[in-house]
Amino acid sequence: MKTLEEYVRTIPDFPEPGIMFRDVTSVLQDADGFKLAIDSLLALLEGVEFDVIAGAESRGFIFGAPLAYALGKPFVLVRKKGKLPCETVSTKYDLEYGSAEIEMHADSIKPGQKVVIVDDLIATGGTIEASAKLIEQLGGQVVKIIFLMELAGLKGREKLRKYDVDAVLTYEGK
Repeated sequence: MKTLEEYVRTIPDFPEPGIMFRDVTSVLQDADGFKLAIDSLLALLEGVEFDVIAGAESRGFIFGAPLAYALGKPFVLVRKKGKLPCETVSTKYDLEYGSAEIEMHADSIKPGQKVVIVDDLIATGGTIEASAKLIEQLGGQVVKIIFLMELAGLKGREKLRKYDVDAVLTYEGK
């Protein structure tokens, strides 16, 4: 059986010279790779007590929804501004070049709920830091944040240092 690393395609010099792009689509398009990814993320949640899984648009949906299903937990969407139909709470955050805004339904997290946040990749950590702030604004408690991959060279973990953060795979570069 292949390791998860073997399913991750690495594309050198994309989107610019010197970057080693870690492509999650190669994991998703292989049934065994996708199963291994979900099983590996499930293992990171062993012994963690929580009520809700939240996933950031869009790859957080891909990995968070099967985890929620497997564990019998509700799944909450963190979306780009303007995509949710009901009352929302939102927050802006900085990107490398510019800013972005994400939102959640105002009733998606109940005060006191313990929340796990899931995404495919931690790079600079901005989106997930903003997601955690929204959850806390709604009265939730972020008890764990998990990723399939971490790009340690971008130091996103530092931005999330107050949280319990874990990743299945860690790559030292950017």
